[in-house]
Amino acid sequence: MNLNNLQNIYFLGIGGIGMSALARYFHTNGIFVSGYDKIPTELTQKLIEEGIEIHYNENIDLIKKINIELVVYTPAIPPSNEELKYFRENNIMIKKRSEILGMICNEKFLIAVAGTHGKTSISSIITHILKCADKKITAFVGGISKNYNSNFVNDKNSEIVIAEADEFDRSFLTLNPDIAIISSVDDDHLDIYGSGEKLKESFVLFSGNIKNAGKLIINKNIQQIFSHKKDKLLYSSNEIVNYFALNINIKNGKYIFDLSLENNIIREIEFKIPGIHNIENAVAASAVAHLLGVETCFIKKALESYKGVKRRFDIKINRDDFVFIDDYAHHPEELKSTIGTTKELFPDKKICGIFQPHLYSRTRDFADDFARSLELLDEIILLDIYPAREKPIHGVDSKMLLDKINSENKILCNKNELIKELMKRKIEVLLTLGAGDIDKLVQSIKDEYEKSI
Repeated sequence: MNLNNLQNIYFLGIGGIGMSALARYFHTNGIFVSGYDKIPTELTQKLIEEGIEIHYNENIDLIKKINIELVVYTPAIPPSNEELKYFRENNIMIKKRSEILGMICNEKFLIAVAGTHGKTSISSIITHILKCADKKITAFVGGISKNYNSNFVNDKNSEIVIAEADEFDRSFLTLNPDIAIISSVDDDHLDIYGSGEKLKESFVLFSGNIKNAGKLIINKNIQQIFSHKKDKLLYSSNEIVNYFALNINIKNGKYIFDLSLENNIIREIEFKIPGIHNIENAVAASAVAHLLGVETCFIKKALESYKGVKRRFDIKINRDDFVFIDDYAHHPEELKSTIGTTKELFPDKKICGIFQPHLYSRTRDFADDFARSLELLDEIILLDIYPAREKPIHGVDSKMLLDKINSENKILCNKNELIKELMKRKIEVLLTLGAGDIDKLVQSIKDEYEKSI
């Protein structure tokens, strides 16, 4: 199948962050793009404004009128979806998002970013560095880059593709990178893999997909898993390896650090994005730029002008009396990093966190770890589990998780009652945490607190 010869592509689940980036890719290449999603969101509205047709009900009569040549779908779409059943019954070509991404990416010089955490931040920083260096790129980012207000960046006649290599459903095994980054391999997606060992095996398989003469860059903390790879390059936030940060300080809310790139030192970088884990992400991205021969002046300029990604330690309000931060954290390690960074920045303030667990299976598999991470908060508000693609699991709910948390300041709260509950409290620092639909509450919370000034 030659994707360039297609005229009409349909996306099932077009509002997903990865799906929407692919839809934008085809749309900018002159192909008619339309699609379905369950609910309207800010992202689907932007796609419509860009000229992509979207509807929100399973409408067979509507899709019959369109001469669809290819259907791209996400595993989040259930087999019971009426449109998916129609496409299958009528032998219309259907491909997973990961297959199509592989077909696009493997034709060019590919930088693939893998890992259970950090993919989106690293991908967006690489994108920004290469843009600052005037490289011609196409980038598929798993979040909305604040520098470009999009999850998709595309230059005419691009020479390099940057893509997130998603481990879910083993999607990243469709990619054959020239440069691969692996940031972390913490247990996750056990509903797919069954065990952490199987997950790690999949990452090892991904590392074997690198093209001949390609490069593997990995976090120093996971080097033992890839001990068979003799020519790997290591990065770290604080240990002396191929690429590392040193002399890290916080000054006026910014992180100041030096960066060593194979013994080339960039001095006193002022990085606006909080957290040691984000410095580590910046080191990984800079390693890629160094391998591509980007001059250090461009790396420094990009890191200092990098604005971050929406919902990645996204500071919504920062007043002396109140701070509000929104973050996508949905794994125990991510929660620990986000809460830890908040404590580092605001050591004298009490932190209230609203957490929406994501997936019944993930909540079940990591309940004890979630509880230990959430105990780092001074106050805990738990919302109901966001089911995403799953059906309920007996005995697994937010009450089960709440009971495991050792804290006197913990409650369950319905989303509809959340703002009323917040207004009862004197909160110094507020975190919204989760990967479900908690993001839809963020603007309302922000508006309410701005009204109360």
